[in-house]
Amino acid sequence: MMDLLSSFAADVKAGPAWVYYWVNFMGFVFMLSIPFAFKRSEARWILLASLVVAPIIMFSLYHKFGYQRILGWGHIIAWTPLLVYLWKRRNMWQVKETLSGKWIALTFAVMLFSLAFDIPDVVRYALGERG
Repeated sequence: MMDLLSSFAADVKAGPAWVYYWVNFMGFVFMLSIPFAFKRSEARWILLASLVVAPIIMFSLYHKFGYQRILGWGHIIAWTPLLVYLWKRRNMWQVKETLSGKWIALTFAVMLFSLAFDIPDVVRYALGERG
């Protein structure tokens, strides 16, 4: 497993610098779900989707296909239902009043931004574009 993680990290680092920094920024944002999960149900769902479900899917795909556009499926599958749930609860985020609300809004935006790349990547992969 450690070899798989090391290999993935090396592949990300070998790619464009902005992708490397984006992946690390996303990791930081998602790690914040841990302390917020003690008080916010939204954070518990974000933790599950972003630190458990998406990585399991992505590393399974990575093990089978390597560093390919198909990896976006991990985010699409894990985050789409989560984003619907978060959107329905947006009036409870308390963005102006709480740090956790600001973090939920940031996490929501980060996931949407990432999906804006993941969805076209998966479509391109399905159409035969590898890499």
